[in-house]
Amino acid sequence: MSKQLKADLALLGVTIIWGSSFILSKNSLDHLATYNFLAIRFIISALLSSIIFYKNIISIKKDTLKYGFLIGIILFTGYAFQTVGLNYTTASKSGFITGFAVVIVPVLSALLLKLKPERASVIGVVLALIGLGFLTLDTTLSLNIGDFYTFIGALMFALHIITVGKYTVKVDSIALAIIQIATVGILSLLFTFTIESPIIPTGAEVWTAILILAVLATSVAFIVQNAMQKFTSPTHTALIYSGEPVFAAMFAYILAGEVLTKSGIFGGVLVLMGMIIAELDWKAIFLKQKQKRLQNS
Repeated sequence: MSKQLKADLALLGVTIIWGSSFILSKNSLDHLATYNFLAIRFIISALLSSIIFYKNIISIKKDTLKYGFLIGIILFTGYAFQTVGLNYTTASKSGFITGFAVVIVPVLSALLLKLKPERASVIGVVLALIGLGFLTLDTTLSLNIGDFYTFIGALMFALHIITVGKYTVKVDSIALAIIQIATVGILSLLFTFTIESPIIPTGAEVWTAILILAVLATSVAFIVQNAMQKFTSPTHTALIYSGEPVFAAMFAYILAGEVLTKSGIFGGVLVLMGMIIAELDWKAIFLKQKQKRLQNS
């Protein structure tokens, strides 16, 4: 198994974790304001990660702090615009527009990093984009200010994937991830005290959800992403992340009984097909077929 395939499988695991986190996040937001929730989630994650990987933090270098803070601002901006946009648009349109990051990543990679995407990846991206549309779009396609805010959020998430891919190869990946997490937590804390009335939640249910999200969906997910993107491309990463709505729908059905429509199921199939097409080594497949034809002739 190649390093890239191992990295892609690890990122697929991250996608599954993030897909399962939607129900927990939704339940937590019933008790907390948006930035209040994000502040608690990311600060707990940053503290826990720093304790576990204290050696990485003790030996942290200036470049790691600089890159981590920069990427953390990008990540926070993505969350901020996506959340603000949800106040003015529907959840389905927000999901589709956020998923548009799948298309933005190869475009930005070509422009900023001079990385030409593989043909199979492009085909996979197109299929994933169409699938996301079937999975998340409703019949109302009018644009509003919320859609514009959400698009900026998608742009930031795409930029986050690209910047992680660029800088994680230069510094300690674990420390880089922890600085990003801490940055989002600190900025969320500033926002919640500025525009919200933050509280400390009570109740076992909300704290169970927050702790699972802080540990798995934040610490584990972002550390794995930063470590594994050394071995795969930003386009592959974005494409794998396009499966997040599929897994979200699966867990929503398992945990909350939500049922996908026929178009949603069709969209999920297209997303998975796109991922498979991008992952297959087509050159090796065609070479084997050619060798078989030569042997049979």
